[in-house]
Amino acid sequence: MLNLKQLKLVLLDMDGVLHRGGEILPGAAELTTVLDRLGLGYACLTNNSSQLPATFARHLQDLGVAIAPEHVITSSTATATLLRTRYPQGTRLLAIGMDGIQSSLFADRYFVSAETDVAAVVVGVDFNLTYARLKTATLALRAGAAFIATNSDRTFPAPEGLIPGAGSIVAALAAASDCTPEVIGKPEPAMFEAALQLFGVTAEQTLMVGDRLDTDIAGAQRVGIATAFVGSGVHSMQQAQAWQPAIDLVADDLAGILALLRAGRE
Repeated sequence: MLNLKQLKLVLLDMDGVLHRGGEILPGAAELTTVLDRLGLGYACLTNNSSQLPATFARHLQDLGVAIAPEHVITSSTATATLLRTRYPQGTRLLAIGMDGIQSSLFADRYFVSAETDVAAVVVGVDFNLTYARLKTATLALRAGAAFIATNSDRTFPAPEGLIPGAGSIVAALAAASDCTPEVIGKPEPAMFEAALQLFGVTAEQTLMVGDRLDTDIAGAQRVGIATAFVGSGVHSMQQAQAWQPAIDLVADDLAGILALLRAGRE
């Protein structure tokens, strides 16, 4: 049985947990106040590689959720964290992606942006991708560069509907290069391991709150992180109750999860 008093960090998905579209969900407004009072750290996880943590934080703040940028982990920041453990400063990387991945990799000049003689090709979503860029990345992969995907989400939600996501670009490069990518984002372990590293905690001291069984819950369970499901997003309470391995905490929404945390720690 989960011992709530041993927890030090709460990880949260955003869409379906904190908000749904432009609507704030129950429990989100008081989230940071409650967790601060309980002595728990917190971070939001998103597979979206396109934007900076500050952009996501600003959007949440506009909705009434007081989250600072340093408490937002994107698949881009998780990728950069992982790559810094593998490669020395000055390593040349080829990055396909937008502000989120470009800034995460190159803003502090730890890595060098390049198109030839690169150690790895790092791929995120890119709304301005060209054939020439795909060609350059394919040649780098065929020359032996590591293939790193920030996430494998095949589609990306846009106002006009679902459009190609990072996973679609990754699939094109995989087909052209005959290489298999290493995927960082949820539900892969690397996303969660990056969060643990950034906050200096263990899996046993962490709880993941999510609305998707196949990414949030499955990914956390793979690395030994306790799980909390909210029925305010993609999957239903009935699906969550039938999920195996069993989920540690289940509630209608984030407010219900916060109530369980208070009861178990106060």
